[in-house]
Amino acid sequence: LAAAGLFAFAATGHTYFAALLALIAALIVFYRFAGRVLKIVVTALLAIGVVVFVIIEIPIVKAARTDAPADCDYIVVLGAGLQGDVPSLSLRNRLDAALAWLEAHPDCVAVVSGGQGPGETMTEGEAMQIWLEAKGVDPSRIIVEDRATSTMENLEYSFELIRAAGGEPDGNVAIVTSEYHLCRAKLMAADLGVEAWGVAGHTSWPTLMLNYFIREAFAVTYYRIFGA
Repeated sequence: LAAAGLFAFAATGHTYFAALLALIAALIVFYRFAGRVLKIVVTALLAIGVVVFVIIEIPIVKAARTDAPADCDYIVVLGAGLQGDVPSLSLRNRLDAALAWLEAHPDCVAVVSGGQGPGETMTEGEAMQIWLEAKGVDPSRIIVEDRATSTMENLEYSFELIRAAGGEPDGNVAIVTSEYHLCRAKLMAADLGVEAWGVAGHTSWPTLMLNYFIREAFAVTYYRIFGA
């Protein structure tokens, strides 16, 4: 429980991981004091919950890898927040993956996508453009999308820019995002009529990665039921 409090209040972005630790603490107390029948009922419910969670997580984990072919003409880099004008850790992880891909595929063009959110002094698209150019990427290989406020808008507006540039995103674009996010991003692209590939940005903190894989199970479920 102390660890849950530490991750909830002292570590950014660990809400779901902290909730998992709090649940484990509650179960330890419960199994110490609960009666036999109640233990059996709760154990059965937990088992069902774990099975359902694993079923939901399987496609998320399967999609959490780079599968883009080398001849993709475009990558779409999804924004992930700024601290003022500085990319967040998650966004830097995505930018590292985008940079590695662009360096290995010199004919590929990047669409950097993200509007301006609370606490940000510029749009995420502009910040990503500045970051990539500082790493040596030719400005002519970067298209900035600076209106999006959600993943669906990231994809929709980026596909529009690709078409406006004379390209076709369907089967010819790779989404660059955090590994845990690729499954949902591909589902959204498919709903926009685009078969997209993936380039996985590796989440550098293991506890943060676990937190977001847990969260993504709920996010994917919500999207499948209610849409974006």
